[in-house]
Amino acid sequence: MNEITVFLSWDDESSVWIAESRELPGLILESGSFDALVEQVKIAIPDLLDLNKIEHTQTKIHFKAERLAVVA
Repeated sequence: MNEITVFLSWDDESSVWIAESRELPGLILESGSFDALVEQVKIAIPDLLDLNKIEHTQTKIHFKAERLAVVA
């Protein structure tokens, strides 16, 4: 079973969540909705594994999210 870590970060300037993974070249997605981005990642990963010629049957995805907020 493959395991991939996907980092989700909030871009305050663009008001979108961004998904990236060091382990899977080509994975960079964005969405204004956290939940929608998680679904996009789940759909994109099998195709990217195929494009990168990485064998897979099942893939475990670890989502790690970070969002910075500044308050007065």
